[in-house]
Amino acid sequence: MELVPDNTLITASPDEGRALAIKLARSTVKATQPDAEVRQRLRPVYAEDPDNLIAIAQVVAIEFATIAAANDYWR
Repeated sequence: MELVPDNTLITASPDEGRALAIKLARSTVKATQPDAEVRQRLRPVYAEDPDNLIAIAQVVAIEFATIAAANDYWR
């Protein structure tokens, strides 16, 4: 499983960086729970829980901060 697409965090723009952050967060979930059936069964549980949705947003924000730093904040 490729955890960092193309083995780089470098992106052309902040928008691409944000998309990569979301992709990395999703990859982490898939890597930690490789069983697709289990992920599908759990999705309704966290999709209706505001605390879980905030936690997901925090993971994406951390990934985005890492990507932004790797890209020298697109300067």
